[in-house]
Amino acid sequence: MNFIKEIFNIFYPEICLCCKDPLTNNEKSICLNCRHDLPLTNFTSEKNNLVEKIFYGRFPIEEATSLFYFLKKGKIQKLMHELKYKNQQQIGTLLGDWLGEEILESDRFKNIDCIIPVPLHKIKQKKRGYNQVTTFGKSLSLKLNIPFYEDILIKSSATKTQTKKLRFDRWTNAEHQFLIKNTALIKNKHILLIDDIITTGATLEACLNTIGNSNNIKVSIASMSYTK
Repeated sequence: MNFIKEIFNIFYPEICLCCKDPLTNNEKSICLNCRHDLPLTNFTSEKNNLVEKIFYGRFPIEEATSLFYFLKKGKIQKLMHELKYKNQQQIGTLLGDWLGEEILESDRFKNIDCIIPVPLHKIKQKKRGYNQVTTFGKSLSLKLNIPFYEDILIKSSATKTQTKKLRFDRWTNAEHQFLIKNTALIKNKHILLIDDIITTGATLEACLNTIGNSNNIKVSIASMSYTK
């Protein structure tokens, strides 16, 4: 089987999703050179990091982290584009595994009970075919050995992409978009709320306000990337 795979790779080589160079047999999705160049934040072990500061005075979160800095025209932007629009969902798996290792090695993020993703509206998800955060969440779930609940938080209204919106518009646009169902399942739980990119935190704050801090629910936040 390995011989057949090697022959196949000669004619149809797998390529790095960052630089587009061919991958070696020991590389997956991203070549080693690009992995070393990815801009890690090291927020997972840092209290009062830049992501946590976004939510000061807005919602009492427990902990927050992002794996990478998101820089325009950088390698993380390329990866997020491949994941979000080119169906390269193995990126989410890779980054979930990476962040999961960071969390396990950290003294923070203790006693997380479950993982909940920021949802897409059903129309947008049907059009795209998937939620770009799902494989990220499932990989984290396996690494941390905790449940991944994809249908707890529901997006109730479809909105245009926020990529080119001004920061203030993102805050106002995020209001009243989400619903929560089966609250009993997360009562008295510590939730890890996950997303792909954090910029203003508007979408996450809307999710947090929907979840609320009633029913003795605690919330921490994790994302693949953070935009300064």
